[in-house]
Amino acid sequence: MIEKITALVSAILIAVSAAGCSNNSGTADTSQASQTSSGAASVTAEAAAEKSVSLSNPNATKEAQALFDYICETYRNGIISGQQESTWMGSDQYEFDYIYEKTGKYPAIRGLDYMNDDFNGVNKRAADWYERGGIVTICWHCGCDFGGSWDECMKTEISDWDAALTEGTPEYEKLIKGMDKGAEALSKLKDQNIPVLWRPFHELDGGWFWWSKGGAENFKKLWTIMYDRYTNYWKLDNLIWVFGYSGNGRDYDKWFPGNEYVDIIGADSYTDGANADLYKKVVAVAGEEVPICFHECGRIPTSQQLKDGKADWVWFMTWHTEHITDHNDTAVLKEIYNDEYVITLDELPKWK
Repeated sequence: MIEKITALVSAILIAVSAAGCSNNSGTADTSQASQTSSGAASVTAEAAAEKSVSLSNPNATKEAQALFDYICETYRNGIISGQQESTWMGSDQYEFDYIYEKTGKYPAIRGLDYMNDDFNGVNKRAADWYERGGIVTICWHCGCDFGGSWDECMKTEISDWDAALTEGTPEYEKLIKGMDKGAEALSKLKDQNIPVLWRPFHELDGGWFWWSKGGAENFKKLWTIMYDRYTNYWKLDNLIWVFGYSGNGRDYDKWFPGNEYVDIIGADSYTDGANADLYKKVVAVAGEEVPICFHECGRIPTSQQLKDGKADWVWFMTWHTEHITDHNDTAVLKEIYNDEYVITLDELPKWK
């Protein structure tokens, strides 16, 4: 698989020159960039580094920038495998042991969740995964006070959005105090030089979580408040900001706060197949330059489905428990995890 990694790194000359991976607006011809890694031109890693595109945060750590570069290089040349963890099935390795048992491989990305204020546990598992050479992504199921879990996501709501989003009000101070719990936890990962694919307020347009119940304009203000607080106050320069739509939403463009606050855009769907129409909806908002991720799924699409649908998701992340164990045929799962197009833990670059 060394050849595949080399080819992926090399492909940035094609990916950047044809489609780019940028936070600037505009579109480009992607006819060359759609080829797989096996057909990519051969260049040196040094030449690829010269084509590096900056994150939205100009002070991003070298580790965050290196990870983002790799994601940009991979986009349209492969798909990075990912798996969301659970912690209540007898082992916090439940999904990962299952995948290895069935495929002989581990996913490249581990999905974690700060729900129930499990900051220390998540950080420990994130550090362990990064030490193994993996990629870390974190979301946060919580109530509108940034406490609790999935139930609170669904059942709580901000009663006065204007007050909550206006600096100097008691409601704003309460919002910031809760938000800062996540920042404090993420700062500990920064201290360990661990980059994080930070995926807050996921399924932002769905209408079922509290952060989308105030509508698109209030959501955009909420997102930018967190971005500013985490980036400029807490100096969380290890974050790569992942903006995640639901698969059921409408008017995606109305919810988007702007490229200056987003690094990667994604969507999720638990419908089988490549979900090419969903991919195209996200591209219509993001443009051709921004990497697009399939940030939650049930049954994993095969590389042939992705090719047939022209859905160039840069990674997939299967949801936990029965979504990986019951919704994916084991023979197909083995085929996917051993597919040349799919990048697994053992095929990632050495980050350190």
